[in-house]
Order: sequence, then C-alpha cells, then structure tokens
Amino acid sequence: MSFMKKPKVRHPGLPRNDLGLTVRDYEGGMSTLCAGCGHDAITGAIIQAAHELSIPPHGFAKLSGIGCSSKTPAYFLGASHGFNSCHGRMPSVATGANAANRDLHYIGVSGDGDSLSIGFGQFAHAMRRNVNMLYLVENNGVYGLTKGQFSASADIGSTAKKGEENLQPPIDPCQAALTLGASFVARSFSGDKEQLVPLLKAGFQHNGFGMIDIISPCVTFNDHEGSTKSYAYSRQHFHKAISADFVPPSENIKAQYSEGESMPIELHDGSKIVLRKVDGAYDPTDKAAAAIYLRERQSAGEITTGLLYINEAQREMHDLAGSSDIPLNQIPYERLNPGSDMLKKIQSRMR
Repeated sequence: MSFMKKPKVRHPGLPRNDLGLTVRDYEGGMSTLCAGCGHDAITGAIIQAAHELSIPPHGFAKLSGIGCSSKTPAYFLGASHGFNSCHGRMPSVATGANAANRDLHYIGVSGDGDSLSIGFGQFAHAMRRNVNMLYLVENNGVYGLTKGQFSASADIGSTAKKGEENLQPPIDPCQAALTLGASFVARSFSGDKEQLVPLLKAGFQHNGFGMIDIISPCVTFNDHEGSTKSYAYSRQHFHKAISADFVPPSENIKAQYSEGESMPIELHDGSKIVLRKVDGAYDPTDKAAAAIYLRERQSAGEITTGLLYINEAQREMHDLAGSSDIPLNQIPYERLNPGSDMLKKIQSRMR
C-alpha cells in the first residue's frame, strides 16, 4: 500500500459534481506500480465514475487481498473506508462488512491470482450469496509480485517473458461468474476508458453482485509478443459484444437514442444503462446464450467486452436473509443484546 500523498494543488477550473466536489476529492495516494501498468488506468476510471455519480467518497468501502491489483485501493477514494485482507480472503471480509452496514457502496479489488487461485472458493460464494458489491478482477494473466509466473487466467499457448509456454487451460472469470450466480457480469480493457467508465457506473448502481473482468496488461512481465494479455494483443483481438453507455435517471433516453439502435435496462434505483448493440442478436439478459457466446468468441481467439449479463430480479444477500435495514453499528445495544433470559431460551432449543 502507498502512504505517499499527492500534493494538494488547487485547480479552481475543475468541474464540480452535484456535491460540489472535484475529481481531486476522489483521488488517493501516489501509485507505486510500474509506469504504464494497466491497473493505474483502472484507478483513473474508478475515480472518474465515482465523481460523475456524485457519491460522497466516505460512502464507499474498498476491500482487497494481496497482489499488485490489491495495492490499488490506496490510490483512489482516499477519504473512504478500506481494508486490505489476506491473500484470497477479500470476499469474506466484504461479505461481513456488507452484512454489518448495507448503506455503503462496496468495491472489491482483486486480481486473477487472488480470485481464481487461492481465493476461488471465496469468490464463488460471494457470487452465490449475491453480495451487493462491485467486484473488479484486474486481470493480467501473471503473478507480477512474484516475478512473472503464469496465473490461472493465462491462456493455453501464451508464453512467459522467459519463453516458457503455458499448457494449462485458463479459468475465465466471466464464464465462472455466469455459472456461479453473479447478477451483473461484464468485461472491459484498461485501455478503453470510454467503455470502462460506463460499466463501472452501472456496476456501482446495480443491486447485487457485479463482477467486471478487466484485462490489465503487466508492462514488466506480460506485455511481450506471445502474451495474450498484452496491450498489442488486447487491442488486436478486442471484440465488443455491445457498446455501453450510462444515462443518469434525469436524462430522457428516448430523446437521445432512436428505437432499434439501443436497448435500455432499468437498474434498481431507476437509473438506466443503455446498450448500443453491435451484434443485434445479443441479449445480456439471457444467461444461457451469454455463456455460449463467450465460449464461441473465446474459441475464435477474441476478447469479448461489454455488459455480458444482467439480472435485476435476482434477490441480493440482505433480501434473502431478511436482515435489518439499519446498519448494525447504528442499532442501540439494547436491541442487539437479547439478555440472559432470552439467551437461555435459545440455548434450550439446542439441547
């Protein structure tokens, strides 16, 4: 994590959001990642999305595990709540925090190693429970902190910087998310801010578990010829299933988009994400068709991006559990403590 603060320089001309805040109010510490790392571009997109949505910085909780990706929460939303957990254990920490306070916007930042190897079990159960959070997989296909070994998302036939070839099949985060119960599944590329920012904004507003797999090239260990997670390969094989734009609820989508050229989807709070279709047959509400489409495009060597699946009818964790609408830290102790007599009654049923 970084404790280097950015210099406080006033920019009176910066635009302000509905809260009167500039984008500088959503920044964090100085990045210590390699120059050109895709993760820094993702950080910039998160900052822009949060600022444009006019969500107060203290209204976020950011959580991470271990890895280059898990360092990045130090670089955005410096005034938010945060917790850096153990390797692969971020989902359970996020679940517990969300159970205690459902009023915050939760961002889980992880990597392909943190989520698809040691943390895969926790990743799966957070999706199964439909925890209301946005989970970002900063995917570079390599273990950057431990000097370039293949991760579980490395494609068959891709080569490491030292020349060895990967022979094991990859785990696709999007196909896994479709299977395991995520209600919002998307993929983007760190170098495509025009697509990534609207997807982040839609993910923040989605009521349930949202997962965005973001191809984020590692400039030190995985940006060479032969890598399928490099900048050059990603740009060459970039395939948009749909082009996404985010429309705030105050705007009239009918005035902006002609019938037949877009597909609006209403989110739980009344806001909308509008999808301009590249493939007119693609339907992001059809899970089975989305899974088939992903497999077909993967077999063709393409990196499919955009909003791949969304289900707004799926109930999130608090709805399923019937938990309190009031965060636990705001409930009086007298209500949380049943007392010794009630405790005895509860224990008697277990004997």
